Amino acid sequence: MTGSDLVTRAAPDTVKILIAGGFGVGKTTMVGSVSEIAPLRTEEPLTAAGLGVDDLDGIEEKRATTVALDFGRISIGSDLVLYLFGTPGQQRFWFMWNDLALGALGAVVLIDVRRPETSFAAIDFFERRNIPFVVGVNGFYGDHPYPPEEIREALALPDHVQVLLCDARERESSRDVLIALIDQLIAAAVHTGGARPAEK
Repeated sequence: MTGSDLVTRAAPDTVKILIAGGFGVGKTTMVGSVSEIAPLRTEEPLTAAGLGVDDLDGIEEKRATTVALDFGRISIGSDLVLYLFGTPGQQRFWFMWNDLALGALGAVVLIDVRRPETSFAAIDFFERRNIPFVVGVNGFYGDHPYPPEEIREALALPDHVQVLLCDARERESSRDVLIALIDQLIAAAVHTGGARPAEK
């Protein structure tokens, strides 16, 4: 092979994205459904220690929980790779969110319309740190009983925050939510002249 046969390709851009939300909203499921590599998971079985602490109302079938993070990767085209970090949902592990947010350009906040209050803290976290985010309404078992505008009103979200119906179990659905976030980040970067990773 001669030098003229070699094609120099630029390394793809990489972007850190957080998948956040309350306990049991489907964060691990979303990372697993969309990741092109075997996702790293730090799940542990629910134990008696969580009784009276973890709210299992509506998710009684849940048997494990993320105690540190989930990690996955997905390529968007040939020039953009997203590194996905799923945050722990239980309140006693929220102290990790600041560290996970370092370097993040954006986030997906998953909500369960059966228990929307479980994701209020995640919305507040990203609003306070000016980290752009979209809201993914995870339709458990394909059920979406409320339209996006009703959900926006219930969560008191500003107009610029996208509310997207999705199914975290489905790769294409999860991918569409991520693409919507990336489009939002690109539009903001063009408008402001650049994007800067989140700082602690």
